[in-house]
Amino acid sequence: MPRHPTPLPDGLGELFRTDVARVAGVAAGRLRARDLARPFHGVRTRGADPTPAPAGSEAPDEREDSPDQRAREAVIARVRAHALVLPPHAFYTGSTALALWGMPLLDAAAAPTAPLEVGSFAPHRPPRRPGILAVQVRPGLAHTTMFRVPLTGELVCVATPATAWAMLARTHSEHDLVRLGDALVRIPRDDRGRRRPELQLVTPAQLQAAADAGRRQGVERMRRALPQLREHSMSILETDWRLTHLAAGLPEPTLDHEVRDAQHTLLGISDAAFVAARVAVEIDGDHHRTSKRQWGRDIQKQAAYAASGWEMVRLTSQHIRVRPALGIQMVRAALERRGFL
Repeated sequence: MPRHPTPLPDGLGELFRTDVARVAGVAAGRLRARDLARPFHGVRTRGADPTPAPAGSEAPDEREDSPDQRAREAVIARVRAHALVLPPHAFYTGSTALALWGMPLLDAAAAPTAPLEVGSFAPHRPPRRPGILAVQVRPGLAHTTMFRVPLTGELVCVATPATAWAMLARTHSEHDLVRLGDALVRIPRDDRGRRRPELQLVTPAQLQAAADAGRRQGVERMRRALPQLREHSMSILETDWRLTHLAAGLPEPTLDHEVRDAQHTLLGISDAAFVAARVAVEIDGDHHRTSKRQWGRDIQKQAAYAASGWEMVRLTSQHIRVRPALGIQMVRAALERRGFL
């Protein structure tokens, strides 16, 4: 019969460094046992690798951001493991930092296994090891803070949101900088629909300051992206729609617009609106299809808009990313019907 691995000291916890384990009396051979995962060199975790199951493997839920959230949790789990061996002069930056700050991921499918992005200030050399994308930055071009990891409360050194965005400019397109910039400057609403400007993660002025901090790769892309940022785009899909819409020569809409009737009663908050034409645009994520409760609310909302003289155009990712010409034509036709074009 196979022998069971020797029990580990309870004090090591779920994640631990191999040098700490050796000091606690754990033999080198025990650290190579199959019941321990090796997420990074010098780190072990009990049981499975700390990366959560791929998106879609869990029971479905009704949150629009559930695949993105699951991918973000996978990044956070890997940060927890790597933070045990993060050098004192290093910090998390780029997409890794933005995941910690709760920002959307541009590629949720790839994020759980993508390299963690780690920066260090010159003259320190950035740590280079498997699973890490290292970058060196001149002092003054980046700012860091101590960040408390969600759920676990562990403190890690991480780039500020403005720095993380700026450091992505060397590898990301202008379009992606607008998408991420919109998410960073977004002014959120609470569960009662009230705007909460005090919860804005970063202001456009702070992103501008990051672009003006000094010469860096991609600074021209940053400067072209900055005038395109909007504080009321509520998702990357909405940003994609707005950029495609404007590129087609159509007028700029009002984002996150409160639609009210003649008595000033709130009928709904639309993703975008052409107020003079009384045309509202709704960007429907998949939860509008899968949630019966959301579906019912959508029907009631559209009826209330119609009764108050508003026309609603509903678009999905198919109309924005797969067949954008169709989505553009749907909005254009509504504006033409209203004599707005």
